[in-house]
Amino acid sequence: MLKHTAFILSLALLLCNFALGQSKYIYRVDGSKTTASHIDKTITRLMDTANVTGLGISIFNNNEVVYQKAFGYSNAVNKTPLSANTIFYGASLSKAVFAVLVMQLVEEGVIEWDTPLQSYLEKPLSEYGYTKKNTKSWNGYLDLKGDKRYEKITARMCLTHTTGFPNWRFLTSTGYKKDGKLYFQFEPGARYSYSGEGFALLQFVIEQITGKGLEELAQERIFKPLGMCRTSYIYVWQPGQEKQYVYGHDSKENVIPKDEVDDAGAAGSMGTTLADYSKFLEAVLNQQLLKQESYKELFKKQVAISSKQQFGPNSLVETTENEDIALGYGLGWGVLETPYGKGVFKEGGSEGYKHYSILFPETGTGVLIMTNSDNAESIFKELLEITIGDTYTPWQWENYVPYEHKTQQKQ
Repeated sequence: MLKHTAFILSLALLLCNFALGQSKYIYRVDGSKTTASHIDKTITRLMDTANVTGLGISIFNNNEVVYQKAFGYSNAVNKTPLSANTIFYGASLSKAVFAVLVMQLVEEGVIEWDTPLQSYLEKPLSEYGYTKKNTKSWNGYLDLKGDKRYEKITARMCLTHTTGFPNWRFLTSTGYKKDGKLYFQFEPGARYSYSGEGFALLQFVIEQITGKGLEELAQERIFKPLGMCRTSYIYVWQPGQEKQYVYGHDSKENVIPKDEVDDAGAAGSMGTTLADYSKFLEAVLNQQLLKQESYKELFKKQVAISSKQQFGPNSLVETTENEDIALGYGLGWGVLETPYGKGVFKEGGSEGYKHYSILFPETGTGVLIMTNSDNAESIFKELLEITIGDTYTPWQWENYVPYEHKTQQKQ
C-alpha cells in the first residue's frame, strides 16, 4: 500500500511538472510570446555553453506559474537529476520572505517602520552579546559600545539597506575585515549599501518583541499557509538531509560540501525548492498574505540607488547609468521602472548558488531562476530577455556579465 501511494504521488508530481511546461504560449512583459519548446532549447544551449550544472525556472503569466522545469543535476558527481522539489540553499531570497513577514507585523501594530529599534529593547543594543551557538565569529552588538548611532536605526532602514552597516562585519566593500568587528560605514539613513547585518538586527529585535524565533514565525505566517512544506530557515542544514539537498558547484563544476547552520537567519539561511518559492511569488503577485496598501508600501521606491555596482569596490562609485529605470530599493525588494510598470526583484547568491527573481505586478508576469552553479549568472541576461522579455534588469549593476563577454575579456 505504501509503495502504491508513493508511486501515485511521484506520478502526480511528474504530471504537474509536465503540465507546467506545456502551455501553448508563454507571454513576455511586452505582450510578445514564445513557446515552452523554444525555452527548453535555449536553456539547454546556454547551460551547455556556460557550464551551468543545474537550473530550475518558473515563469509567471496572469499571476500564476505557466512554465516550471528543472534542468541538469543537483550533484554533478553522482549525476543526480535536479527537480522542482529538491532543496536549494536560497541565500538572500530569504530576505524577500522576511520583508513580507515584517510587513505583517507592521499591519498588526507589533512594530512600526520609523520607530527606532532601540525603543523596543529592554537595555541598550550595545549591551547585547550573542548568546546562541555560533559565537566564534560574531560578538552580538558589543562592538557598538561608545557609538550611539545605533539609536537612530529603524525597521525601514534595515529593509532598505540604509542602516550604515557593512554587508557583514567581516566583509566590507573592498574585502575581508580581519577583526570582524561591527561598525558603521556611514550615518544611518544616509544612503543605500546592501547589508545583511541590517536584516540580522531587525530579526533580533523582532524575536525580542514577539518571544518567538524566526523559524517559528515564518512557518506559522508564510510557509504553512502557502503549503511551502519543503521550505525552512534551518531544516535543510541539519545532518541527514543530504539526499534532498541541491549541492552547489564552483566554476569548474566541483561539488561544494554542504554547510551546517544552527541558527535561522533572515538575511540568508532559508532552504527552499523551485516549486515552493514559486508559491511564495504567486502569493505576492496575487496580493495574498498582506493588504493591498501594504504591497504598495513594500514596493514603493524608498531610496534611490546610484552606485555603479551592488557589491565590491564599484559599490562606492557613483553613476547615472540606471537613472532611466529609476533603480531603487523598496522594503526588502529592489525596484525599477519600465514602460510596462514597476518591476520588483530579489536576487540570491552565495558560493555555488546563484538565483534571481523579478515580478512585474501590473502585467502579472515574472520569472524565478534558481541555480547551483557559480557560472550561472553569466546566462541570466539572455535568459531574462528570451523568457519574459526583461531587458530592464540592471545586469551590469548586478554583475551578471554574459559568458561571451567574460570569454572576450580573457582573450
